Order: sequence, then C-alpha cells, then structure tokens
Amino acid sequence: MSALRNRGIRPALLVGCLFLLALSVAGCSSGKAQSFNFKPDIFLQDLNPTSQGVLGALYVTIVISVVAQALGVALGVLAALGKMARILPFRVIANVYIWFFRGTPLLVQLVFFYFGFGAAHIWGWDDITIFGFFIPGALQAAMVILGVNEGAYMAEIIRAGILAVDPGQTEAAKSLGMTYRLTMTRIVLPQAARVIIPPLGNEFNNMLKTTSLIFVLGVVETYNHYVILQGLNYRPFEAYAACALWFLLLTTIWGFIQSRIELRFARGTATGSSAAQGPGWRARIFGGGPQVDEIGALGGH
Repeated sequence: MSALRNRGIRPALLVGCLFLLALSVAGCSSGKAQSFNFKPDIFLQDLNPTSQGVLGALYVTIVISVVAQALGVALGVLAALGKMARILPFRVIANVYIWFFRGTPLLVQLVFFYFGFGAAHIWGWDDITIFGFFIPGALQAAMVILGVNEGAYMAEIIRAGILAVDPGQTEAAKSLGMTYRLTMTRIVLPQAARVIIPPLGNEFNNMLKTTSLIFVLGVVETYNHYVILQGLNYRPFEAYAACALWFLLLTTIWGFIQSRIELRFARGTATGSSAAQGPGWRARIFGGGPQVDEIGALGGH
C-alpha cells in the first residue's frame, strides 16, 4: 500500500515543486532587465469562477466536448462496421475516412473545413437557432469538425472492441435467426462496450483539452477567454496559469467520473475483480498503474 501511495504522491510533489520553482524564478531579478513580479491578486481574480466570462467559457468547453464526443462515437460505430463490412464500397469509404482524418492535423482540418469551405462556397456555416438556443456558425463548425475527427479514432477503438467479443456469440445469434443489425445491437455491441468504455473515457479526456484549438475559429472557450484576458491586462503568466489550472480541474473531475463508470460496467463480469478493473483514479491522474490500455493505444491520439 505504501508503494502505491508513493506512486501517486511523488508526481504530485514534483508538480508542486516545479510550480513553486517557476514562481520563484519569475520573481527573481535578472540583473539586466526589469524583474517580473508575480501578482497573486490578479491570478486569483483570473481564476475566480465568478469573474466575468469564466463560467461561460467553461460551459462552452464542456458543451463542445460532450457534443463532439457523442458525434465521434456515432461516426466511429458506423466507420468500424463499414471497415468490417463485406461490401467493398463500404470498406473503401470507411478506410478513406479514417485515413484522411487520422493522417492530417486537427488544426488544419479546422481551418480547412471552416475558412476553406466558406471561401470556396462549398459549405457556409450560417448561424442557426434550435429550440430557442442561438448557435453561431463557428460553434457549429467546432463541434462538427471535432466530432468527425474523433470518429476516425473511435472507429479503431470500437472495431477492436467488437473483435474482442467471442465469435461464438455471433454464431449463436445467427443460429437463432437474428439479423445482422439485431445481432450487433443486442449481442455484440453491449458486450464490446465493456472493452470500449476505458479508451472512450481517455478520448473524452483528450477532447476536453483539444477544444483549446478552436480558438482559431474565433470561439471563446476556456483557452481563448484567457488569450483575450491577457491581452487586456498584460499579465500573461497569471492568465495562462489560471487557464492551465481550470483545464487540470476539468480533466481531474472527469478522471473520477471515468473510474466510477468503468467500475459500474465491470460489475458482474470476469473483469469485475479489483485486479482487472483498470487503473484507479490515482493511477489515472498521476500515472504509474500496472495496466496497459491496449485498446486505447489502437485508437488514441
């Protein structure tokens, strides 16, 4: 137990020491240039959730992450089934989709499908209103492009999860006269979900951080909020430190949630033992867990 605690404590102490070292270095005079003085009051004000724009930016980050991840899972299922289909055109479409979106940078995809498509009059991201909610075009583009990109990675994760299910399950379903669609929705995918859930949680963790790239579209999410803020108060160190801590808080909270979800899906199965449930929240946050997420490695960014 002491060894397990040390695995979690040592990284935490290291992070704390590095942060204190950075503050001390920042506060020291260089001798040739004007010394930098860390302003705790400005840092706390930037970090304060009641400060103007902070909660709104966090809300945008979370909403975009959830919608994009849901779209990515849906597209991932279709792409995985298409890649495993016997019909050649389905396999070609799925493979080209995965090849393109895994092989090009997400930042390039964002500017290409938003600015490029708009300039070529291929697709215009017009502002819309759904159920009384006003959704700007840039926000739509951010959710769709992030979701489509994520689908290419989820496809490999979902395909690996499907292949992990005993083929005898499919054969038994066929012997009972079940159709392919019924077999997948009622037999295969529910069992594959237990394998898919851990890397899916890791992908959502990554999605929370990836939203910082959509500042190129002009969307004011968490990162862009602090970019604008540091341009107003000329205190980039304090602003970006607050930004980093907010992202750290979001991913840490999700780490707890993911651990509970994985534990829930592991109940009543052979993987329900404590040794096979996957890394706990300490190992997930600080590292050092003995398990290797092989399925996640297939589709991870």
